Amino acid sequence: MYSSHSSHSGTLSTPAAPNFWQRLRRGLNFETNQTALALLLILPSVILTLALILLPVLNTFVLSFYNSNLARPERQAFIGLQNYIDFFTDNFFWQTIGRTAYFTVVSVGIELVLGIAVALLIAAQPFGWRFLRTAIIIPWAVPTIVNGTIWRWIFNADYGALNGLLFQLGMIERYIPWLTHPAGAMNLVIFADIWHSFPFVVLMISAALTTLPPELYEAAAIDGASAWQRFTRITLPLLRPAIMVVLVIRTVEAFRVFDIIYIMTRGGPVNGTMVISYQSYEETFRYLRLGSGAALSFIVSLFIAVMAYIYVRLLYTEDTIG
Repeated sequence: MYSSHSSHSGTLSTPAAPNFWQRLRRGLNFETNQTALALLLILPSVILTLALILLPVLNTFVLSFYNSNLARPERQAFIGLQNYIDFFTDNFFWQTIGRTAYFTVVSVGIELVLGIAVALLIAAQPFGWRFLRTAIIIPWAVPTIVNGTIWRWIFNADYGALNGLLFQLGMIERYIPWLTHPAGAMNLVIFADIWHSFPFVVLMISAALTTLPPELYEAAAIDGASAWQRFTRITLPLLRPAIMVVLVIRTVEAFRVFDIIYIMTRGGPVNGTMVISYQSYEETFRYLRLGSGAALSFIVSLFIAVMAYIYVRLLYTEDTIG
């Protein structure tokens, strides 16, 4: 009996090792290897992104080290960091940076204050708040080029609507050339940008306000807190993450402003509205200095990256403390 059992067990064969396709199916099992599947699915998008974005960026970066000028293509030569050195030692460049910083700080600051105020007004739901919430989107929906064209017509010295209105009201005796003074032109361009962009701030802050817990305000009201105290001690601290997101987005957009400058003033008068992005455009497409234009573009990107990093670090620090 014992020998019979041994003989029978000896006839049993060991299971065959899984072949390549079986191992592949196991490796691509949806439940055990979802990360590999996800990477495989996004691989075409990554390749397309690298081809359409990264390669042109790298090509532009390499071009910034050359003295490339379409007016004199035969003189193109490698000059290293000279394009960057020329800009950082140029007074006009730093004046342009100053004008860009002024545009950014003033426009973003006013947009933030105005946007928070309007968002709080809508949240209070006064009479006509639904109409206000809908109407506030209209300026933001207008394309920037159309917005710049509208305000250029409004401020026109010969047939502008602003001059016509003020003249009809008897507030001026003759038409005023609004866009011919450097400081005045910059402030009017900022006004046009605020009109177009502050609805974005309203929408972002309004969305954040809907997430605030009402029981905090009920407890504060029971404790006798005033409206100002509730705003400064509850609303504003809880809105800081949303405010930081708005600041990052709007600061980046304002610092690289181009289209409204191009439409309204073309950098004038007397370079009074010359900002860094428009200077890069002039270097590249007006003076055909491709190398210096590429260098200036990367300088703009550097400034934007530094500002974005500072904002993100501030937001991360606040979240950590909270």
